[in-house]
Amino acid sequence: MKKMIEAKDLVFEYIRRDEEGNVDGIIRAVDGVTLDVQPGNFVAILGHNGSGKSTIAKQINAILEPTEGYLYVDGKDVSDPDKLWEVRQSAGMVFQNPDNQIIASVVEEDVAFGPENLGVPTEDIWVRVEEALRAVGMLEYRTHSPNKLSGGQKQRVAIAGIMAMKPKCIVLDEPTAMLDPNGRKEVIKTLHELNDKENVTVLLITHYMDEVIGADKVIVMDDGKIVMQGTPREVFSQVEKMKSYRLDVPQVTELAWELKKAGMPMPDGILTVEEFTEAWKQCQ
Repeated sequence: MKKMIEAKDLVFEYIRRDEEGNVDGIIRAVDGVTLDVQPGNFVAILGHNGSGKSTIAKQINAILEPTEGYLYVDGKDVSDPDKLWEVRQSAGMVFQNPDNQIIASVVEEDVAFGPENLGVPTEDIWVRVEEALRAVGMLEYRTHSPNKLSGGQKQRVAIAGIMAMKPKCIVLDEPTAMLDPNGRKEVIKTLHELNDKENVTVLLITHYMDEVIGADKVIVMDDGKIVMQGTPREVFSQVEKMKSYRLDVPQVTELAWELKKAGMPMPDGILTVEEFTEAWKQCQ
């Protein structure tokens, strides 16, 4: 099976300059990353600021070209200028601030913008718009002004705009960072539904640990390198190692870990309140 994302020894360097514009060194933001993502996977990438996770996202969307190594998206080389639009059609990008992606004054017109620029026939565009808005639960808002929507609703419209272009993969760079808790839940629920029902590959970059509990795979980055990877349970079982990379674990996971350190026979890698409650009962 063809991999959705395949990277080998991937590197990205940028030049740092001083106030006068003189070269002040070279920063390696991504340092020898090897990565495989299968079609239909839900993958979460974690890391503190400056770990390289956003740079990886921009490379996958061909916004940044690799300095060394190779990166293929749906079998297409992101370094090939002739494949640029094919790469971006395969892997749509959703950014942190939905206001930066919403450009029209009516929701359905905004969602139509992407496929229109791809040259999709008009009758097909409106079929795609309806399908995309229904997929993210925003069909009833199709004639509304985006300016009057909540943050979570705006982000769902931004996701619908990408969906209407029919990508096989969606890359989201901290899409809930500017949202309240309800908005965050809306967006994460939407992503899981797209992954489950539409088989869209999802690559979620986030610093909210509870958002990755339902992922197939978690990747932890530090200083441009992948330092941990595995299922959420495998990664979050290593509480002290996560803390060494200046990262937290879900609150319920940390509570169980603290209780275990205090002598309670709690299992490692508890991820949900339900699991905690069951384990607590077993300890009584």
